[in-house]
Amino acid sequence: MKKNTTLLMIVTAASWISSQAATLPTAPTDADYYNNGAPSAEKVELGRLLFFDKILSGNKNISCGTCHHPAFAGGDGLSVSIGEGGVGLGSARTTGSGSSAIKARIGRNSPGLFNLGAKEFTKLNWQGRHQQNTKGLSLPCSNGRNNVCPTGLENVIAGQNIFPLVNIDEMPGQTGENDVINAVPTGTAGVNRFPYMWEAIMARLRAIPDYVTKFKTVFPDVTDSSKMKIQHLTNALAAFEATAFRADNSPFHRYLRGETTALTSAQVTGMNLFYGSANCASCHSGKFLTNQNFAAIAMPQLGPGVFVSGRATAQRDVGRYEVTGSTADKYKFRVPSLINVAQTAPYGHAGAYATLDAVIRHHLDPVNSFKTWDRSQAILPAMPSGVVVNDFAVMDDSTKSNEITTANKLAKSTLSDTDISNLIEFLNALTDQDALDNLMEQVPTSVPSGLTVAD
Repeated sequence: MKKNTTLLMIVTAASWISSQAATLPTAPTDADYYNNGAPSAEKVELGRLLFFDKILSGNKNISCGTCHHPAFAGGDGLSVSIGEGGVGLGSARTTGSGSSAIKARIGRNSPGLFNLGAKEFTKLNWQGRHQQNTKGLSLPCSNGRNNVCPTGLENVIAGQNIFPLVNIDEMPGQTGENDVINAVPTGTAGVNRFPYMWEAIMARLRAIPDYVTKFKTVFPDVTDSSKMKIQHLTNALAAFEATAFRADNSPFHRYLRGETTALTSAQVTGMNLFYGSANCASCHSGKFLTNQNFAAIAMPQLGPGVFVSGRATAQRDVGRYEVTGSTADKYKFRVPSLINVAQTAPYGHAGAYATLDAVIRHHLDPVNSFKTWDRSQAILPAMPSGVVVNDFAVMDDSTKSNEITTANKLAKSTLSDTDISNLIEFLNALTDQDALDNLMEQVPTSVPSGLTVAD
C-alpha cells in the first residue's frame, strides 16, 4: 500500500510538472551566472576577507558583513539598517549614543544578496539605481556631465559595491572623523567627492603587506602596490558575493530538476496557487522568482526616509522615481527575489512586515492594509535618551500617505486562511539550507588588517 501511495505521488507530481511546463521556470544552471558560477578561488578569497574587514569603513567600525551577515541570511534582521556608528549585530544592533545616533540610521531595509551573481540581475537596490544595460553600467558616479566612475568594473555587482564606501551614513563617517572622509578637499561636492574617498581606502590597503600580496596574485595588472585600485577591490567583493550567496538548490529547485518528491503535498498545493489563481507569479516569475521589475503596492513607510538631491523627499521614499524622475514610477520598488524568503524577514523596502503571513495579506488589499498597518511589526532600535525621532511621519501625513495609496497598482484579491497557509508552505520550499549553512562558514576568524571581525 505504501509503495502504491508513493508511486501515485510521483505520478501526480510528474503530471503537475508536465501540465505547468509553460508556467514553471527551469532551474538555474552554471551558465546563468557570471564566470559560469566559478570565478577564481583566489579572487573569491580576497573578496571574502574584504567583505568582513572593517578597514573599508572610515572609522573602522563597520564592514559589508555587518549589514549583510550570514547569521541573518545576508541581512541584519532590522526594518531599516543602522550604518556607521552603530554598535552590535542584527536586531540587537543599536545606533550608538548622542545626537550622532540619528545619522547612523539608514532609510531602507538591507537588500538581499542571494543570486546576484546571476546575469539577469541587472538593476540593483530597492530603486534600481545601479544598472547594467547594453551600453554598459549606469551608476551614481556619473551625472551625465561629470563621470568619475572607475574603469574596469566587471559587472553591476562590482558597480554597486563602491557606493556604500562613499555613502556618509553607511561607511565613511562624518566630516572630521577620519582619514577617508578628510581626504575630500574642502568645497568638493556631489560625485566629485567619491574618488578622494576611494583613494584613501586603497591607501590603507596598500599599507597592509598581506593585501598587497593577495591583490598581486589575483589581478595581473597589479604589479606593485601603487597599481591597487578601487575597481580591483570591488571586483573581488563581487566575485565573493556571487559565489557565497548563490542559492539554487532549494526543494523547489530540486523539484524543477525532476526530484518529484522534493516537495510535500502542501507545498505542491501552495505552488499550484502561486502559479495559478493567487497570481503571485505575475511579478515573482522566472528562475529566481522575480520579474526583475518594479511595482507600486502601497507598502508602509517608516524610518528616516531617503533624501534625493534636488528633490524634497526626506522622511519618505519615492522608490524608482529617484532614478527615472517619471511620476509614473513614484513609490515603485524592486520586486524582490523570493529565494530564501522565509529566512529574510522583515519584509518590504522599509521592513514593514514581520512575517510572511502579514506580507501576503498586504498583497490581498494593499490600500486597506496600508491604512490599518500594525506599527508594532517594525523592528526599530530605541534611540538614546534625549534623541527624539518620528519613524512614522509619512504614515501620519495624510498628503504623503494618500500619494502612496493612490500610486498602488495591485488589485484586491481573496485567499482563504488555508490558501495562505499553503502559500507559506511553498515559500518555505524556496529555502536553500545548504547555501545558508555554507554562508555561515564564510565568516573568517581574522582579516589582514588585524581589526576585529566580530561586532
